[in-house]
Amino acid sequence: MESAEQILDKYYGYPSFKGTQKAIISRLTGEKGHTLVLMPTGGGKSLCYQIPALMFPGGTIVISPLIALMQDQVDALKKRNIPAEFINSTVPADKRKERLERFVKGRAKLLYVTPERFRKKEFTEAIKNAEISLLAVDEAHCISEWGHDFRPDYSRIDEFRKMMGNPLTIALTATATPEVQKDIIAKLGLARNEIKIFHEGIERPNLRLETVDIYDEKDTFNAIYATLDKYKGPGIIYFSLIKKLEYFSEKIGDKGYMHNIYHGKLEPSRRKKAQRDFIEGRENLILATNAFGMGIDKPDIRFVIHAELPSSLESYYQEIGRAGRDGKDSICTLLYNQQDIYTQMEFIKWANPGADYYFRVYDILKHSIEKVNAMGIDYLREEMSFKDKNDFRVETVLAMLDRYGAVEGDIENKNLLLAGELPAELTDDKRLKEKLLNDNKKLLSMVNYFKSVTCRRVFISDYFGFPGEKPCRNCDVCSNNEIEE
Repeated sequence: MESAEQILDKYYGYPSFKGTQKAIISRLTGEKGHTLVLMPTGGGKSLCYQIPALMFPGGTIVISPLIALMQDQVDALKKRNIPAEFINSTVPADKRKERLERFVKGRAKLLYVTPERFRKKEFTEAIKNAEISLLAVDEAHCISEWGHDFRPDYSRIDEFRKMMGNPLTIALTATATPEVQKDIIAKLGLARNEIKIFHEGIERPNLRLETVDIYDEKDTFNAIYATLDKYKGPGIIYFSLIKKLEYFSEKIGDKGYMHNIYHGKLEPSRRKKAQRDFIEGRENLILATNAFGMGIDKPDIRFVIHAELPSSLESYYQEIGRAGRDGKDSICTLLYNQQDIYTQMEFIKWANPGADYYFRVYDILKHSIEKVNAMGIDYLREEMSFKDKNDFRVETVLAMLDRYGAVEGDIENKNLLLAGELPAELTDDKRLKEKLLNDNKKLLSMVNYFKSVTCRRVFISDYFGFPGEKPCRNCDVCSNNEIEE
């Protein structure tokens, strides 16, 4: 059998591993021990399961929440002559069957699927006939309802593991607080002493972290132009509001700064083109919402600006992690405007409907599904006596019903169907209020990050449960402290 180093050189062309990669791979292939990996964005998490996948006799199932990225990941593996496939709702039924058969028969070493795929009986029946050596759970923070991107089907991972014969398991994430780490381990169906945690802290010394106190629109533009004029390389400017993004896009364009935009309301083809143009260097600047960035494999991003306050330190850390993956100096600037707090509080409110709201929407779907499909989401809003288009509680309810498998199809395609009862989790008012409080605490952590008088990297490290980090000497707080000394 080839060694991990031989496989790394043969398929990836790298002379050696970095950070904790070698230790993680040894834990899986040598000790055959379950593993939780906390590694910064761009740290090389995928190698930690892809190389063991090539060393084990059976196949590896990779559970990922990101349909949009599966094809890119599998295409990249195939270019390296690594047999891999993906199955999701975008793949035609005949192709899904063909790819699943390839994996079951051992002709594909890795199979990427969403957790929702385990709802399909034909998939689960076929998987029982496969030899599975490794289960890789990517974006593992989605397991936890206290994480920043909870997916209910992720919380069934223990059930999926049992279905597959309890294979060796590796869970990977860039962002997990100590509370979320405990939840991940529990939801995997493992005891704490059965799993080893590897973490690299917040080791991105080439990223300079800065904040700017913003009072008005003029301040925001000045801060953005200062960065654009100083850093000529590729960069991302993040916005929370699409309306604000489009306004800034127009003004920045009028100033002669060539750029592209990316947000969830753009046509899929336009989003894909914007992403490709940025990755391949045809555009050096992109203005985006947080819909942009997952899986962006571009090593030379020189700056990331947050023009509006993010909702959590988890999402902020994930987004700044896209800068400077080539190890060269890059800057991450947070523009802090007090008004943004209220915007995010509104977002949090709309993202956390109460039990009564869930009951009412479900009741409308139960009794008037034909009207809902015929007249669209505005009909639902009117029936809920709330016509404010900025109130997206209806969208939240539909998304959560879909995640829990209570609906199928979608309202845009006029084929929405009830597929199950209203989940108990969505009718538990105490639990929903705890979730709302938790989300507000995450926002408060972002405010405290801005106001911090200690090193910004130390603040982030403490938040994620990695105490003892030394001041980075590469953030605005450290620079100010040196001046004062």
